[in-house]
Amino acid sequence: TLNWCAPQFVAEPCIEIEAGRHPVVEARLAETSSGAFIANSTRLNANTRMQVITGPNMGGKSTYMRQVALIVLLASIGSHVPAASCRLGPIDAIHTRIGAADDLANAQSTFMLEMLEAAQILHAATPHSLVLMDEIGRGTSTFDGLALAGAIATQLHDRNRSFTLFATHYFELTEFPVKHERAMNVHVSAVESGDDIVFLHAIEAGPASRSYGVQVARLAGMPTALVRQARA
Repeated sequence: TLNWCAPQFVAEPCIEIEAGRHPVVEARLAETSSGAFIANSTRLNANTRMQVITGPNMGGKSTYMRQVALIVLLASIGSHVPAASCRLGPIDAIHTRIGAADDLANAQSTFMLEMLEAAQILHAATPHSLVLMDEIGRGTSTFDGLALAGAIATQLHDRNRSFTLFATHYFELTEFPVKHERAMNVHVSAVESGDDIVFLHAIEAGPASRSYGVQVARLAGMPTALVRQARA
């Protein structure tokens, strides 16, 4: 009734999901009649272990990353999964660094927690792990953040060799796959229609061309004069 499938488990390293869906978001859309969920496929294997994911805020990067983790988790506990098909190699853990938080009572800032969680992942992740990194390095200066994000991506690619979904707004990191053979660029698609932006929520190959930050700010209700100044 939910159109889920039985996953297939194989010996070789891979996470291959055809037309995967986020079960909670899909159910919400069905409840509110907001339209059909846009399914996306994921193909990671021994030769492609990292996706560098770019695209606009609200475009669906985090939903895509979470759905991959949920499908892997559901399969690992013996469940059918929300996808057309699913092949999984051995998975020993799912490590995530998603979202912002702080711990003021213990004098730890949002950025410190971000770095602590990233450090724990880098020490624990193995070639059989799935790692989700969402906007790492955003809590400090642009150059420090970019430098750290690039170094973390390199560590995951070269040393941990984990299956990694690495979402970022640092467009400089779209150059990462040029020098790292097991990484590839993907982006969530969006198109402009006049002054509006339409999120297509589809994962496509290659880097995003822009982040549409000003358009998202306008959608959020920023004053017109502010949006005009930002555009200029």
